Amino acid sequence: MSKFDHLDLDGRLLQLLMAVVETGSVTRAAERLGVTQSAVSHLLDKLRTITGDPLFVKSGRGIVATARAEKLAVQARELLSSLHGFAQSDPFDAARWQAHITIAANDFQRELLLPALMTRLRRSAPLLKLRVIPSDVPSLEMLRNEHCQLVISPRPPDGTDIVQKRLFEDDYRVFYDPHVRQAPASRAEYLAARHVTVVYEPRRALDLDQWLEAKGIRRQFEVTVPGYAGVAPFVSGTDLLATAPSLLGRHMLRHLASSKVPLSCPKLPMYLVWHLRHQHNPAHAWLRQRLEEVTRSVLLWRASAAAA
Repeated sequence: MSKFDHLDLDGRLLQLLMAVVETGSVTRAAERLGVTQSAVSHLLDKLRTITGDPLFVKSGRGIVATARAEKLAVQARELLSSLHGFAQSDPFDAARWQAHITIAANDFQRELLLPALMTRLRRSAPLLKLRVIPSDVPSLEMLRNEHCQLVISPRPPDGTDIVQKRLFEDDYRVFYDPHVRQAPASRAEYLAARHVTVVYEPRRALDLDQWLEAKGIRRQFEVTVPGYAGVAPFVSGTDLLATAPSLLGRHMLRHLASSKVPLSCPKLPMYLVWHLRHQHNPAHAWLRQRLEEVTRSVLLWRASAAAA
């Protein structure tokens, strides 16, 4: 095995390693980095010489990273983050910030906050590119391995290197089609009705559904859908009910009527989550502030709608 010489490493090699590990393909890594496949192959050979490890091996029609490559990729992310902070000595200028930021959010948080965030970013940080991925039930690895830089979720992962901040909390309401039925007037009428609910992962109910089930409150679920975007088509034109966050009345469920849930329900908290490595990064802090501003505007809408 070759002796590892750290002086032979540079940021481009670290970035290359991460790109191939994350894409699982020399071709896709080349596309991401804007270089030729031959350039990627040449630099991989250099990395193999430095590390004394094959780094990637064939698997079927593709390649997979060796255990050593996976471990080095984690270290590479940390080193690149440190290099970025080392180089960024000038005051942060959003108008000149060039980056690709990935935010993990499910359909509720995505539709509620991220279009408005992008509108603000296009005005103040026009060179910033935004990528949105599903958060499902977010894991520590999503943030530790830089699959995303921010997570918006009611279920923040718990880790000593993870930072979370509560963005808001929402009440649940019962959504229904007013052309077909009236709001359930009592607990008994609510429990006798047929319901639509969301299941993001197989056999993993929403926190609300789990909470009600633990209280012995059992509803008749006629339809389950993989996200809140699927609720309205099943409720519209039917007598089905959907119990969902009230803020969905701003977008995905805006064509439905809603009423208070005729029994006790918990509130839905929502958190903004990031890795500790970004805590003092001025660009990252600026982005979090913009997201909090968007959240405040949404909450003002809810207050005005409740007063109407």
